[in-house]
Amino acid sequence: MTTTVTHSLEVPDATLVYDVHGPMPAADGAPPLLLVGQPMDASGFATLATFFPDRPVVTYDPRGRGRSTRTDGAMNRPEQQAGDLSRLIAALGAGPVDVFGSSGGAVTSLALVTAHPDQVRTLVAHEPPLLGVLPDAEQAFAAERRILEAYHQRGWGAGMATFIALTSWPGEFIADFGDPPLDPASFGLPAGDDGARDDPLLSGASAPVTAYRPDVDALRATSTRVVIAAGVESQGLLTWRASAALAAALGQELAIFPSHHGGFLGPESGHGGQPEAFAARLREVLADAG
Repeated sequence: MTTTVTHSLEVPDATLVYDVHGPMPAADGAPPLLLVGQPMDASGFATLATFFPDRPVVTYDPRGRGRSTRTDGAMNRPEQQAGDLSRLIAALGAGPVDVFGSSGGAVTSLALVTAHPDQVRTLVAHEPPLLGVLPDAEQAFAAERRILEAYHQRGWGAGMATFIALTSWPGEFIADFGDPPLDPASFGLPAGDDGARDDPLLSGASAPVTAYRPDVDALRATSTRVVIAAGVESQGLLTWRASAALAAALGQELAIFPSHHGGFLGPESGHGGQPEAFAARLREVLADAG
């Protein structure tokens, strides 16, 4: 059975909690595999980590999420979180590492590679929600603002209904996306307002993540192998289109993975994917990049 050891790391204005699964360093010298989410915390990678018993796997809770704390407010800025990851990798004392970044974690990881390429051997960036790389970026940002408006005006159910509609929208966005306002009940969501306005997906705290503009020139020139990936079931949706646009800008083909945006999730998540097949594909991509 793989052992897991939990650590904490003090960084500016935050305390990060991270888990090391398996012995460090690996007996065969394999670099650690760092799994990065945002706003998802380490718990989302619990199933995926079990498919890599032959190498150390590191998961962590981003500042202000899960077990990690912060004292600097609520905004999730990729450059700041890339600094957190750089300090975490240094604390491991086992770099350079391989990185798999999911969603906003893929954005954080792109910022990490841009600023600290010497710390990462291979980055697999899976479905980063980079609105600015889309051909319909203006409409996409307007659609995102609809989420914030719905949440702040009518509460969680209305905001989440609009978020679901945005993430499942096929193709380019239309100018009047979200108008008229969506009914939460039609998505099986509560219509009442509990008064909370701190949801990381709906409040605007993650707006710097979707607004992040990757430095394409730096990514093309980096010593890190950067692989942009997307799940086959996401084809035509926002995160697929953003991933495809970034891959094209980097002059590479999009790496196709099984399942959907969270294809690595186990059944305990409530929206599980195909974690065993996903892990096999990740292992294949990392081997190709090695």
